[in-house]
Amino acid sequence: MKRRSPPSSAPPSTSSLAPVVEWFQRQGWEPLPFQQKTWEAFLAGRSGLVQVPTGSGKTYAAVMGAIAAMLHDPKPGLQLLYLTPLRSLSRDIEQSIRRPIEDMGWDLRVESRTGDTSASRKARQLKKMPQILITTPESLALMLSYAGAETLFGNLRAVILDEWHELLSSKRGTQTELCLSALRQLRPSLQTWALSATLGNIQEAAQVAVGLDIEPVVIQTNLQRQTIIRSILPDSVDTFPWAGHLGLRMFQELVDALDIETSTLIFTNTRAQAEKWYQALTFALPEEGDRIALHHGSIDVQEREAIEAAVKTGAIKWVVCTSSLDLGVDFQPVERVVQIGSAKNLARLLQRAGRSAHVPAGTSEIFFLPTNSLELLEISAFRNGLAQGDIEVRRPLHKPYDVLIQHLVTLACGDGFTPADTLSTIRKTLSYERLTDAEFTWILDFLEKGGKSLSAYPRYRKITLEDDRYRVTDLQISRMHRMGIGTIISNQSVQIQYTNRRKIGTIEENFASKLQKGDVFFFAGRQLEFFQMKDMVVYVKSTSKKSTVTPTWGGGNLAISDTLSMHLRREIERSQDASTNLELICLKPILSAQQRISHLPAATELLIETCKTREGQHLYVYPFEGRFVHEGLGFLWGYRFARQKQATFTISVNDYGFEILAPKDYPFQDLFSEDFFSLENLEADIRASLNLSELTARKFRGIAQIAGLVFKGYPSAKKTAGQLQVSSSLIYEVFSKYEPDNLLLKQAEQEVLTDQLEVHRLAKTLDRVRSLSLVWQTTKRPSPFAFPLLVERLNSRLSNESLLERIERMKQQWDGKA
Repeated sequence: MKRRSPPSSAPPSTSSLAPVVEWFQRQGWEPLPFQQKTWEAFLAGRSGLVQVPTGSGKTYAAVMGAIAAMLHDPKPGLQLLYLTPLRSLSRDIEQSIRRPIEDMGWDLRVESRTGDTSASRKARQLKKMPQILITTPESLALMLSYAGAETLFGNLRAVILDEWHELLSSKRGTQTELCLSALRQLRPSLQTWALSATLGNIQEAAQVAVGLDIEPVVIQTNLQRQTIIRSILPDSVDTFPWAGHLGLRMFQELVDALDIETSTLIFTNTRAQAEKWYQALTFALPEEGDRIALHHGSIDVQEREAIEAAVKTGAIKWVVCTSSLDLGVDFQPVERVVQIGSAKNLARLLQRAGRSAHVPAGTSEIFFLPTNSLELLEISAFRNGLAQGDIEVRRPLHKPYDVLIQHLVTLACGDGFTPADTLSTIRKTLSYERLTDAEFTWILDFLEKGGKSLSAYPRYRKITLEDDRYRVTDLQISRMHRMGIGTIISNQSVQIQYTNRRKIGTIEENFASKLQKGDVFFFAGRQLEFFQMKDMVVYVKSTSKKSTVTPTWGGGNLAISDTLSMHLRREIERSQDASTNLELICLKPILSAQQRISHLPAATELLIETCKTREGQHLYVYPFEGRFVHEGLGFLWGYRFARQKQATFTISVNDYGFEILAPKDYPFQDLFSEDFFSLENLEADIRASLNLSELTARKFRGIAQIAGLVFKGYPSAKKTAGQLQVSSSLIYEVFSKYEPDNLLLKQAEQEVLTDQLEVHRLAKTLDRVRSLSLVWQTTKRPSPFAFPLLVERLNSRLSNESLLERIERMKQQWDGKA
């Protein structure tokens, strides 16, 4: 495809930067080379990506070139769109951009437009847009769904994509690509600049941002941010570790390692974990309760804003948080970061570490507290991976049909779209570069007529062709579509309010539906008693009664990345040598026991253990590739064993390996061959080894919501999660029976294979282990590496109390045995 050159008309010269440079001088700042280079590239009409460490000044690099162009050549209406993945970031970004405008008295207006913006303000904005608008991908899509987009975006010069690494490999990133393609159709000269701190495939990421017909500029810097990782080590480690056996038991060690006068963010991987750690820390330091806060996405937005403001003023010193504070909120007072449990991903750890010392060339300090002894291996692997400059690759999704279906209805709700021009525009995105004529025709038929299966139902006939342009002519369909715009699919949430109707936040309906009157639980750091649930609102009151249940949320099951898994395997090999590494020294009892009972595998070896217990014959395999890959491998190997000798298997997985439990005396080793590493018929074998239809049906629920096949309900009458599930299940059954070639069905199955089972990584793993030396070990009892897998399986069928009792009994039985 021929790439478009910069505009032929004379762009503003670099002399236009004088007002910007003057403001920098008034602050006592010297523009950094990467900032100057970005401004000059912008004024030359170029588009591209800026990748520099967190806290180095990306925002001013991105906006000041555009501001200089606006000051040089003033125009009415919207000039600059700043897209951010989190609406909570918009406040900080708006303040940063306002600062030079107000200091210098520039005639520019900057506003935000997110889900938190009032309806009245949104209405005013549509009538008279500010020159600079900070918004989210969902709000941009919503603006495109209104008539008059050509006028609204008629003078738009540029779009900035903040935290591009966060969007890139998600459906929100695909939605952003499609919205940008629509804007470029309206404004062919539109410039796009993406910002990132943590991407391993910079050139590809830049191309996704700017579209296929533009040559992107990639701007980096030699600024270095040092990241110091310190582990909070347990006094002793259990020879038989299992997930969660440390964690909260070490809260006193964490308190002792920190200083309440040092501003600190304490990251957890889940909201439930954040709630528990907040309780533990306020219990340990009751006199400092007003200086410790809890922050996660389910807490009411006003409370989150108040916490963020108090961190900046220094009134709050410690914040227990989740990924809600991962991204670019500027917390310059923060001096230290704590990570509870492994971050599982180099980029995630680097991003969180960057929240401290949030200034150019600052030194980030991150404390790591393990929830499992073996996570000390991971943190050592993190340290070596970051030292070598390794970072994960994030790639755009391949043709998610549900996002495209939503986008086309969005355009049809607005000014409408012509099929040929829109197809040409869509194919300029990396995600849909290979969209075929047949696929596009199928989607149009599906939207216009309901496809083969839904043509009898008027609400599925969403668009109408009028004068070669598709439009939505039914106002109710437009209203319902706008309420469902977006690609974030989560379990249905319900409001939590005090009985006086003061809002506290949201909790998942699945959890709320199990509460009985009088149940006590912690939420947002408060001890609450359930009163009633009415009209999808949970009413509670404060109480001092003992907590009986813990809120749960979906998700949070992170798996180690392919980049980290590579370093983890190397770390295991390094652990066999004498080391000054504190984590490996602490792990010596476990690693010595592993070597004594079984074997410590080198990076060139694949360890396979067999063990016979009263439960049956166990097979333990350790590829160290992450739980999603191991899930696919476990079922694949189970299928390939069963083809030779029929048996019923139980499979458990974790990040380090997988277990196949078979009947006693099952001859695993006799049946094993090179065929277990075969890539031939891989997808067919996986389909045969899993109940793929059930997994596909679950995945289809989210696809059905994004594609607009199920309606969540109006704000005053939201559907329950159960109602949504029934609706999507009925449609899934209809498609499966009457329209098996439906593209959305195919997408659901492909997402199971690529997202849930990571078949691409699974194939790479099979290819890698084929070249390794196999080490078979027969053990008298599960090894330290095997024990967490055994517990993983028990945990799925025992209550937490009986699980702890069973673990203790097993350890006593095995204690002292070789």
